[in-house]
Amino acid sequence: MEISEVDVQTAESTPSPILIGQLADWLMEQALRDGNLKEIISGCCERLQSAGVGLYRCFLGFSMLHPLYRAVGFTWVRGEGLTVETFPHVVEGLPDNFRQSPFHYMLEHDVPCLRRHLDADSGKEFAVLGEIHEAGGTDYVAFAVGFHHTDENQGMLGSWTSDRPTGFSEGELRALIRIRDRLGVACKMAIRSKLAQNILTTYLGGDAGSRVLSGQIKRGDGETIQAAIWYADLRNSTRMADTMSRQDFIDTLNSYFETIGAAVTAERGEILSFVGDAMLAIFPADANDGGMEKACERAYAAALDARRRLAGVNTLREDLGLPMLDCVIGLHVGDVMFGNVGAEDRLTFSVFGAAVNEVVRVEHLCKSLGEPVLASQDFTACLKTEWRPLGKHNLAGFNRPVAVCAPAPVAA
Repeated sequence: MEISEVDVQTAESTPSPILIGQLADWLMEQALRDGNLKEIISGCCERLQSAGVGLYRCFLGFSMLHPLYRAVGFTWVRGEGLTVETFPHVVEGLPDNFRQSPFHYMLEHDVPCLRRHLDADSGKEFAVLGEIHEAGGTDYVAFAVGFHHTDENQGMLGSWTSDRPTGFSEGELRALIRIRDRLGVACKMAIRSKLAQNILTTYLGGDAGSRVLSGQIKRGDGETIQAAIWYADLRNSTRMADTMSRQDFIDTLNSYFETIGAAVTAERGEILSFVGDAMLAIFPADANDGGMEKACERAYAAALDARRRLAGVNTLREDLGLPMLDCVIGLHVGDVMFGNVGAEDRLTFSVFGAAVNEVVRVEHLCKSLGEPVLASQDFTACLKTEWRPLGKHNLAGFNRPVAVCAPAPVAA
């Protein structure tokens, strides 16, 4: 008896129940371990393929609590691996490409699953289906998994695509449905872990956030470190706050902090806090990376870069008729306590100590001395660059005067 091509494909498209069961167990293990989201998605797709599922393409999308983007999407293609795409926040409504997608249709009509056999006309219904068909897709199955019954926006949107001429078999669909919810659980746990990292990094900074996640959460927990300390303050902020609308002033502060913050992070500094219109940052001394000398070099470079970046931003603001941005920066070095302080039920993670108070007082001298950048002599002693000594000055709250310096003029 002659065996047809369809018979062969149907036989080959029956997934192994044992391997699908192992995949289900593996996904539960990943959920318990808070596995890496990329590894979970790639691992699931590779294991589905190995189990005999004719999977050509997989897409998974998740809403994210993140200051820069509203959602993230993962696309796996057989033989090409995983790609990641982020979707930025929009001012209002939904992006057009999402409105025209199968997922928007499913959410609008409360459809948990949608299947389409793909052909040349598929793009007329949903443009993305035409693109997938052109890439070789023949059978498309989309699904939606909610994570929280009180928030319809929290969940997983996904799709499976086959490139076999006959599409997915009934056995393959049963395997995909079985795996779908377990994949959702594993991804949900990974997202929660990533969400915690995102929030702590956004509000505390990278190093401080990592310390909290690793268990440094009790009041008084911390360590003494050596660091170059950086403190910047926006000039004329009181006048701007009085003359600008609330939203315009907030936008101005965001532009200012984004500009000078980029200079700090470019030199691997750690932004610790925003106090009104001021920003505190440190550059920890690393014995394996040049020690205090290198830390001061990076802090000084960030100060000069912040001034240059503000000049560039002001060129654009001038064209728009917006107030100019200017800042003064104080630089100092010393031992600081890096850790938790506060009330029993409300803590903050930052640096504390006399050196932190001193750098604030050094920055306050910028106005009276007419200098945009000032550094303590302790700071400049760590560098080989030239500085202009401006004498010793009494700092409020300190018994001894502190010698301060300003950067030497750059030779023409």
